[in-house]
Amino acid sequence: MAKLIGASVWENELYQHLTGHEAAEQELLTEYREAAESSGSGAFAYLVGLIVEDEVRHHRLFAQLADSLRTDAELGGGTPAVPRLDHWGSDPARVVALTDALLQRERDDQRELHRLASTLRDLGDTNLWPLLVRLMERDTDKHIAVLKFVRRQARRASPVPPVDEDAVS
Repeated sequence: MAKLIGASVWENELYQHLTGHEAAEQELLTEYREAAESSGSGAFAYLVGLIVEDEVRHHRLFAQLADSLRTDAELGGGTPAVPRLDHWGSDPARVVALTDALLQRERDDQRELHRLASTLRDLGDTNLWPLLVRLMERDTDKHIAVLKFVRRQARRASPVPPVDEDAVS
């Protein structure tokens, strides 16, 4: 495996881990696709297709992490694929306001998905719908976690006075 020029031992070890995991993700993608194709089950192929979408994103994220580490460690002066947390634009307060609006939309979606999940609960043995709604609920939880992270970070860069996170979460 390639070594990063000018990188510390820790950076090289992390780079090896990231690129190695990226290769393992590619193998896993192949296994999932072959399993879906050979299963003879439409339901299995459909659900594996959802997993493949996640694995494709994971593969891309590992590649971006490795690229960003290389950019930082080799001091190439380029822009890393994964942005640093040192810049929230010329108006971080605007980022906070946008984030708060998006958080409200996600919370509304969360409540609606919860109601829908309750409605579909009895279909669990005959239909994929309850599972799909549960997965969307988890995605919404993830979106909320991302937006809370953004809000917390952007507030640090903003002249807007900090707000008690627990009171607004």
